[in-house]
Amino acid sequence: MSACRIAIAVVLLTALGQAQAPRFDLIVRHGTIVDGTGNPRYDADIGVRNGFIVAIGDLAGASAGTEIEARGLFVTPGFINIHSHASPDALPTAANMLTQGVTTEIFNADGNGPLDLEHQMAVLAAPGLAVNIGGYIGFNAVWQSVNGAADKRPTPAEIEQMRALVARGLEQGAWGVSAGLDYKPGYFARTEEVIKVVEVARSARTNFTNHDRITPESNYSSKAGVAETVAIGQKSGLVPVVTHMKAQGIEQGTAGALLASMDEATRRGAYTAADAYPYLAGQSGLGSLIIPGWAQEGGRGAMLKRFADPVQRARIITEAEQTMAARFGGPRGVYLPRTQQELTAVMQEMNAGGGETILRILETGDPGAILRFGAEADLIKILQHPATSMACDCGASTATRVHPRFYGSFPRVLGRYVREQKIMSWEEAIRKSSGLPAATIGLIDRGLLAVGMAADLVVLNPAAVIDRATYEEPALTSVGIEFVVVNGTVALAEGKPTGDHGGRALLRGPNMPSRPMTAGARSVSAGLKFANTPTVIDIDVTQRAGARRASGRVALGLPEGRLSMTASQLGVLQTAPGWAGVTGVGTFTDGTERAFVATIDQHEAPRSMAMLTMTVEGEQIWRAAITLNRITAP
Repeated sequence: MSACRIAIAVVLLTALGQAQAPRFDLIVRHGTIVDGTGNPRYDADIGVRNGFIVAIGDLAGASAGTEIEARGLFVTPGFINIHSHASPDALPTAANMLTQGVTTEIFNADGNGPLDLEHQMAVLAAPGLAVNIGGYIGFNAVWQSVNGAADKRPTPAEIEQMRALVARGLEQGAWGVSAGLDYKPGYFARTEEVIKVVEVARSARTNFTNHDRITPESNYSSKAGVAETVAIGQKSGLVPVVTHMKAQGIEQGTAGALLASMDEATRRGAYTAADAYPYLAGQSGLGSLIIPGWAQEGGRGAMLKRFADPVQRARIITEAEQTMAARFGGPRGVYLPRTQQELTAVMQEMNAGGGETILRILETGDPGAILRFGAEADLIKILQHPATSMACDCGASTATRVHPRFYGSFPRVLGRYVREQKIMSWEEAIRKSSGLPAATIGLIDRGLLAVGMAADLVVLNPAAVIDRATYEEPALTSVGIEFVVVNGTVALAEGKPTGDHGGRALLRGPNMPSRPMTAGARSVSAGLKFANTPTVIDIDVTQRAGARRASGRVALGLPEGRLSMTASQLGVLQTAPGWAGVTGVGTFTDGTERAFVATIDQHEAPRSMAMLTMTVEGEQIWRAAITLNRITAP
């Protein structure tokens, strides 16, 4: 580890020196800050204490136990992967994600995952976490647990069972409802049934993220799949998120129209978002998206019985080949990473057609497949869209025969598409990797660099960051991500994992709505005067468009001296209709300075009132109704 980049300070300071020089746990010095908002970069130091950002500016006179020299480098928020397929055994190290700059992974994508989120998070966190984790509640898992694997209609009582499971998942801290309606048996759910189940989440003001359903009935149309996702979100009162968005197969070249349909939904009042990864091929089970739905009904055993029937086998082969042609350009669009073979090569070995070859492979196992689907021009348009987050459809893994996105996604965007092709600015790419995904799922204390935010940081070399993973060598580690800090803990130093476990299980609370990012001028004013006492709650905060930080006041003086705090610094103000969140550092009665997040939320509060939730260094310390004067949002 080079002394020019990181120094562990073990210094005996005099009492006078301690008084004169504020002490931090970590200082990142001389970096160029790209703060996740999309605003222009600037040079400053960052001071971290107790896992939170407590100072941004010139910290030349301050000291810290750990210092990172970031001169000539960008300092950004940690990247947030809102579509994770992480392997539990890889989370204690998460080397492939840290070397991409990822500090938070959100699991149970595509509708899958355990239904007991609380238990899942506890089990995953027990061995220690290199990155933060969170989870969705999965529609497909809910559907299968109640309705099974058959193509049958659920009863009203079964719909209520499913609604209860979704509601329980949200109560346990799920970051939204995920679905993979292209995967069986979720594929068998009708649109109106999906809406009935997921609309129970309406009051949570969260999001519905879906792997779009592409069917033979729609002629394998991405447009129809996107329209269904948007309709489900809009009718259920959730933010629709088109996950790993693409214009595939026979609809290549239509990304502009797909994005226009998203924009139209947003104009109608149903904010619509997306996520995407920077590749023209995906990865799934070999049969999952190629074998027709009717042939997969009932699970693998039932499918293999159909394979054994000559009449059904012939029909399955025909329909599988039609699907391959429409979605993936035929057999040449299929690659088998486990054996590192093109499907066309296996066809030659077996002396069989594409459909027959796939059935023979599936009869002996269920390997993964890389499926080529798209056009570069479409991908660029999708990546450029202002509501598209970067999300790798990957996760912490030690596997070496996988899709290269597991090792390269975020650096590939930065190196290939930003530095080399200049399809967007550095500021916009960082926003799409941090601030935007945070807002999309409802995070309020991560995704931006501001005082009061959790100290998830990335220090990267803009001249060097790039992916190296290929389809032939998918486990080559990316370069250019120099340091990663997770909750104030250095998890990656000079490109190498430290083995430290700074990650936490993150749970969504009731005052964390999915929302567009706040960009323009905004303000919040609220307060409360306790009768016959000098104690007050006084909040009056504004932030100008383009400003790096908010201004105003946040002061709490609670009855009987239970708590007194005055904000000494304000970070960022985020707003949405009827909701505001502000971060900062406050001076408390005991003289300590600590990071805080205050949210003011009209949802379910009495008329002209709002719910104030005050969180200090990650711990909720106060929640009560106060008088709301105004919230203005762009």
